Amino acid sequence: MRPALNTVDLIVSDLGASIAFYARLGLDFTIDPHSPEHAGCDLPNGLHVMLDTEGFRTPFLPGWTAPDGGPRTLLCFEFDTPAEVDAKYAELVEAGHRGIAEPFDAFWGMRYATLADPDGGGVDLYATLPAS
Repeated sequence: MRPALNTVDLIVSDLGASIAFYARLGLDFTIDPHSPEHAGCDLPNGLHVMLDTEGFRTPFLPGWTAPDGGPRTLLCFEFDTPAEVDAKYAELVEAGHRGIAEPFDAFWGMRYATLADPDGGGVDLYATLPAS
């Protein structure tokens, strides 16, 4: 049996701030009418992304504490062009989000940048560089 990875659940401290951040990246979250501390977003590729507040999720994770230090997980968003990576990075940093790595041309052939979401989780922005 091979399990299918079809959902990612992010534990967040401020649901509204996280919804606003990810909306800038094109994700449209809907708050669950049965639980105002839970929101979901279905992506066109079949992946479901959930946001759960710490207060909602921690009763199901005995002993859980928020991680400290750098991000342990990165959500990666692909763009059509390197210029879009630069523009989105600038937009998010200008909006007050913390940049981790400014846009750069990576040796593996992509324009890459990394920032932190409102809880410090890593978010990569990338696009394939044009062939030279």
